[in-house]
Amino acid sequence: MGYHTNLYLLVFLPAVLLLYQLTPRKFRPYTLLAASYAYFFVMSRMLFLVLAGLTAATHWFGLWIFSTDAAGREALAGADKTQKKELKKQFQNKKRHVLQLGILLILAVLFYAQYLTWTVGNLNSLFSVLGTSITIPAIKTFFPIGISFYSMEAIGYLADVYWDRIPVERNLAKLALFLAFFPQLMEGPIARYTDTADQLWKGNPLRLTNISEGFCRILWGLFKKMIVADRLAKVVDMIFDNYRNFHGYLIIFGAIAYTVQLYMEFSGSIDIVIGSARMFDVRLPENFNQPFAAESSGEFWRRWHMSLGTWFKNYLFYPVTVSKPVKNWSKTARKKYGKYASMVGTSAMALLPVWLATGIWHGPRWTYLFYGFYYFVILLAEVAISPPWQEFAKAHGINTDARWYHLLLRFKTWIVIFIGELFFRAETMTKALHMFGSIFRGFHPDHTLAEIFLNPDNISLQAADYMAVVAGVIVVALVGHYREKGVPVMEKIQTARTPVRWAVYYALIMAILYFGAYGAGFMPVDLIYAGF
Repeated sequence: MGYHTNLYLLVFLPAVLLLYQLTPRKFRPYTLLAASYAYFFVMSRMLFLVLAGLTAATHWFGLWIFSTDAAGREALAGADKTQKKELKKQFQNKKRHVLQLGILLILAVLFYAQYLTWTVGNLNSLFSVLGTSITIPAIKTFFPIGISFYSMEAIGYLADVYWDRIPVERNLAKLALFLAFFPQLMEGPIARYTDTADQLWKGNPLRLTNISEGFCRILWGLFKKMIVADRLAKVVDMIFDNYRNFHGYLIIFGAIAYTVQLYMEFSGSIDIVIGSARMFDVRLPENFNQPFAAESSGEFWRRWHMSLGTWFKNYLFYPVTVSKPVKNWSKTARKKYGKYASMVGTSAMALLPVWLATGIWHGPRWTYLFYGFYYFVILLAEVAISPPWQEFAKAHGINTDARWYHLLLRFKTWIVIFIGELFFRAETMTKALHMFGSIFRGFHPDHTLAEIFLNPDNISLQAADYMAVVAGVIVVALVGHYREKGVPVMEKIQTARTPVRWAVYYALIMAILYFGAYGAGFMPVDLIYAGF
């Protein structure tokens, strides 16, 4: 029951909306909680117990952190001046150990579910290469939907309680609803407790404006996914499944096509998620902000999958940056090697765990690890090159405000993105490296593009399908362009006169019905990020 399916859009979501509205206000959060667990059960059956268990553990560890902190405050209040320093250190260490134990438990469940089989396989391969007779037997694991998303939300909640950013939540049901809210359960966005918990628990009645806004956002998401992403999926699968038959600009085309497919698919799914939540008067964090308008890789990641980047920034990058070892190294390096070397070294120490974790988070594949390390190298290079480049540009009179300069930066960023997504899509490093090497040879094709992409033996798409893709990309690009200029397109549609607003609704509905990739010749395309 993916968010793009008829079962979700025409049956489940309307049924939950109706049941929610019929429920007395104080019980509406429990209706949402029951609907969320029902959704989880439909998707993962009895594995909903994993979510329930992690929720109970997160609640208990949060209370433990709070009680440890409260006990420390009480002890400090009754202690004399000479004892306070030692007592404060003792209780702070205990509080930190409780946090570490809670995070370790969540990560252990995540590791067992998502990475154990992969780790065992790699260890057995290593033992074979080393010539040993050791073989670790295969272990049967499980994979509940959304485990990477709600695990990160649970860790974020515990860290925020530890840092006194939020009060501990005593209501188990409220915490459970925060972690299990069905629209974001499978694809995110990854929210902080302060983002959504109170909104979800208010039980506000349904309002026509919220339904209208949510409906429009859902249509926009379906437009991206069904018209563009699902058609490109056939092209991308054909190129990546038969990669040895292609080279030169066809591999480049495949990398670009996959990048567009992934953006349309993921951002479209998030549109459906945000639209679904909006119907319940819940505003989820945005996850995309015109990422292809970025002029650097760092800016790209501040615009792409923003909730993931924000989570790593808050709970990994900043803690590493202000940690005692990094601060001590930075201070020593500044004295010994200078400010620039200290800055680059500190950035490397903070960026490395973030980007290795980013790669690992996407799943148990070497190409994902490479993807994370790839962006670590790129972002560190940007940090290292930026100061000397600014000096060089100033000394040689290069106008960094010129339009041509910004277009060049954007084009450079696109190249970085396309190469990264090629490795991200390839299932193995062997495949990824072969495809990357194929880019630089064979620019004189044996067949024309029409013979390759319109041949029913290769892919069952017609010229009209490619025209629909191009038209869809143009529409999305235009909306993104106006949003980048500060024009709130969606808000303007909602505040437009009724005939104009409904004209937009009908245009989107007709486009999806007439040009959506479904029916004969098309297989349903699963949500890509539901597998992470």
